[in-house]
Amino acid sequence: MKQKVHLESSGCSNCEHDHHENHNHVHNHHDENHNHDHDHGGEFNLKNEVLPLVVILSLYAPGVIFENQLHNTFYSIGEYLLFIPAYLLSGWSVLKTAGRNILKGRVFDETFLMAVATLGAIAIHKLPEAVGVMLFYKIGELFQDIAVSRSRNSIKALLEVRPDYANIQIDGELKKVSPETVKIGDIIVVKPGEKIPLDGEIIDGNSQVDTSALTGESVPRTVRLSETVLAGMINKMGVLSIKVTKLFDESSIAKILDLVQNAKSKKAETEKFITKFARYYTPIVVFTSLAVALLPPLFISGATSSEWVYRALILLVISCPCGLVISIPLGYFGGVGGAAKRGILVKGSTFLDSLNAVNTVVFDKTGTLTKGVFQVSKIVPQNGFNEQELLQLAVKVESHSNHPIAQSIRNASDEKIDALDVRDYEEIAGYGIRAKVKNQVVIAGSDRLLHRENIAHDNCQLEGTVIHLAVDNIYAGYIVIADELKEDAKHAIQALKRMGVEKTVMLTGDNQAIASRIAQQLGIDTYEAELLPEEKVNAIEKLLSSAGKHGKVAFIGDGINDAPVIARADVGMAMGGLGSDAAIETADIVIMTDAPSKVAEAIQIARKTRQIVWQNIGFALAIKAIFIGLGIFGIATMWEAVFADVGVALLAIFNATRAMK
Repeated sequence: MKQKVHLESSGCSNCEHDHHENHNHVHNHHDENHNHDHDHGGEFNLKNEVLPLVVILSLYAPGVIFENQLHNTFYSIGEYLLFIPAYLLSGWSVLKTAGRNILKGRVFDETFLMAVATLGAIAIHKLPEAVGVMLFYKIGELFQDIAVSRSRNSIKALLEVRPDYANIQIDGELKKVSPETVKIGDIIVVKPGEKIPLDGEIIDGNSQVDTSALTGESVPRTVRLSETVLAGMINKMGVLSIKVTKLFDESSIAKILDLVQNAKSKKAETEKFITKFARYYTPIVVFTSLAVALLPPLFISGATSSEWVYRALILLVISCPCGLVISIPLGYFGGVGGAAKRGILVKGSTFLDSLNAVNTVVFDKTGTLTKGVFQVSKIVPQNGFNEQELLQLAVKVESHSNHPIAQSIRNASDEKIDALDVRDYEEIAGYGIRAKVKNQVVIAGSDRLLHRENIAHDNCQLEGTVIHLAVDNIYAGYIVIADELKEDAKHAIQALKRMGVEKTVMLTGDNQAIASRIAQQLGIDTYEAELLPEEKVNAIEKLLSSAGKHGKVAFIGDGINDAPVIARADVGMAMGGLGSDAAIETADIVIMTDAPSKVAEAIQIARKTRQIVWQNIGFALAIKAIFIGLGIFGIATMWEAVFADVGVALLAIFNATRAMK
């Protein structure tokens, strides 16, 4: 919720509020990169990937068809001439990565297993099988690249909103410049069809803007004079003149681009588990294969070294953890991409994992469950003041505040404010504002502020969001500000309960009467009202301790004053992230459509993603266990080994792509 200094409290007694230390929420940014050689960071080009495969297949297919004839050539020269180039073309990246990792001291990984297995197969003259392993692995990589590319396309819209240029107005002429060179206060002109390059305020013109790349909303939004527009929106109709209010690097879209590009640095616990698992699993496989190759010929009569070496090589190929290493990060990446499609920006797969354990969901009120669009609905003067005088005082004392309530008060009056009329402006955090207006000391804020200043007044139990005013310690009256619930707020709470969330909570700085009414309307389990920002942190601390060992607490707010609470929760989610730098920087998940129903949708995406990931783990390990047994007993050939390795990886990749849907 944005600055709550204006929100009213009930109860006519002074209260002392303990200061609670703000505990910082530290997320694990540890990133262990697996040794997969293929770089998915660059732009994927299908033609460039398919061409080498066509060359390899043109060598490999004739080699398999005419294998006997080629084998019977002088020293099998024909066989080597076809299969060795095909092997090097298909397996060079694997061999290079294995060699590089060995030099770095990382011996036991999937590339090492494949290199040893295929080179061993060549040594015992099983050339088609050796090439087959590398070829099908390369095909598996191609499918992986296609899947990753599809997932990236889900987030690509966010990356494409980066504006390329700005039309800056200099001496009455338009000049096309880089957005990074535009300064605060410069005037830019955006023509129909162009992207808005920087955050700013419209000073001339009106239009409709497409916000779909930022929020996922397909319906264009109408913008008029004095309204704020954001970088990345697309101007659909009229010409807009915009006064720049933020540098490009400080704009909302720049921050979003940065967090999207860095999302992969926060890995889920499941991904870390597989990385650690492979670290122990691979040496066990290597030494088991070595034992299979060396021991049976020593202890079993009639056992030949070539037969058991072949079985050991089969075991190495079967045991490659490629399916796990590739498909699990891909599953999470698909989940992040699928969420982005729906206007839910997840900063890393670790937060998808955390969402699975959420059993308590905590909402802020203003701007989260309510629209945060305030209007003056009632003016009640007292002690000789009239309505016009009370409104004029409120407009002047609120003239320097950016709070939505202050803006609503200013919007209720057409009076122009003389800056010299307002002096000694002071914001009192959690209470309100004090300023001198024409040598009179005026305060505006909550009922709590009146008690703090010992100002006599009649009624503390007022319905609605109320701003009380006093002039030179004499109570002048109050102004009632109206807000309304978001359309999907009730559906959001119902959806969470259907999903099995045990507890829904609302924390607000507003008064007891409003909080009680909204909690009842929405079906929220419990609420706390009249909270200062530090008291919200204390409330979250209590909820965290009562959530249980395996339960987690999610908090949904709209930034600025909610930033400490967003940071302290297990999963911090920000509403209105495009309008709040604090939300973007602090939250783990940004809901770009401002819809509270997206909270349940995010949990649903997280659950589906985890289900797919564990399906892949179970499937891959089960298939490998079966084929390892078959390989040791000589039932499985190298071709079955290829299926157990690459086939499992392909099936796991196809399953992982479901996370995007």
